[in-house]
Amino acid sequence: MKLKKVPLHEYHRTHANLVDFHGYEMPLWYDGIVREHLAVRNSVGIFDITHMGRGLVSGPETTQFLNYIFTYDVTEININHAWITSMCDERGIIIDDMMVYNIGEEKYFVVFNCLKIDQDRVWVSKQLETFDAKFTYVSDQTAQFAVQGPQAERTIQKITDMKLNKLDWFEGSCTTIAGCKAYISRTGYTGEDGFEIYIWNTSQANPEKALKIWTAILVAGQEFNIMPCGLGARDSTRIEAGFWLEGNECNGSKVTPQELGLKWVVSLKKPTFIGREALLKQYKKGITIKRIGIRMLEKGIPRRDYDILKNGEKIGQVTSGTFSPILNCGIAMGYVPTKYSIEGSIVEVKIRNKFVTGKIVKFPFYDVTQYGRLRRKKL
Repeated sequence: MKLKKVPLHEYHRTHANLVDFHGYEMPLWYDGIVREHLAVRNSVGIFDITHMGRGLVSGPETTQFLNYIFTYDVTEININHAWITSMCDERGIIIDDMMVYNIGEEKYFVVFNCLKIDQDRVWVSKQLETFDAKFTYVSDQTAQFAVQGPQAERTIQKITDMKLNKLDWFEGSCTTIAGCKAYISRTGYTGEDGFEIYIWNTSQANPEKALKIWTAILVAGQEFNIMPCGLGARDSTRIEAGFWLEGNECNGSKVTPQELGLKWVVSLKKPTFIGREALLKQYKKGITIKRIGIRMLEKGIPRRDYDILKNGEKIGQVTSGTFSPILNCGIAMGYVPTKYSIEGSIVEVKIRNKFVTGKIVKFPFYDVTQYGRLRRKKL
């Protein structure tokens, strides 16, 4: 199968180690996963995340439609703000999780997972049949970058006239970056402060604006030792932050938002949405499984599908695992019965043929006074 290419493919081909990521040829790393990871935690890094799915929803019944397919009440999202939501089936099982932006009267911008692009488009089109609204797929005409880290604001501020310190978390705005029109939001997937940038009317055939902004950000960030970062550092930073990944924590486990720990993306006060009755029933009854974090107490790196054990008995499986560069140990996420999910409890992970001890911890894995976006105002 011929792999899809993002607008900056030639740049990545020259500077990065490329891999097949769900049909896209994407950079895994440039100068090493650990170095890129630490750049994001300690200074600033830039990711090309153009492989994500993107669509515009518009029309007279856009709000009604989105409130029918999404678990979150989109009327709670102010113009030029965003929020995380999920799209469930009638059983309350997550089809996909996504970011939804309110960008104007009856117009929303939705960002969804690369893995689910085709499935999401089919599902949304089917549900649209009874609503006066339109979904326009714009992934192939939009570039998307993430600039993450404690020096992200100072980096981008050099190349835009917008006062970035006025932009709150989950808030976005149209702006100009390096002389090019773009949309910027204070969001991200690493746990750090940072921004996601959307460049319209950009494709592999016309990559000029994307390359100009990417290059300008790298130049602006030289003072802070900025690094281009690949999917490897994106994965390790999001695991440290305790963030879920479609295909790992969502799809493979076939879970509900409440089991995933996303009760806050479900608006049960809405009178109707797909999956509401199932989720309401579960909310009243309580969940039987729960997503947990495990910090390894012994040497060993947990990986996806490794068994989680308690007193020699298998109680679950790892959904995501990695080595944490800032904690200098292995960390993992997985699902266990709720009775085994108590913070501080000792469990084991079967790593190859060894049973390695770990401790159940809360998310994020790191000390929030030392890392993460909440330290932003202290810098």
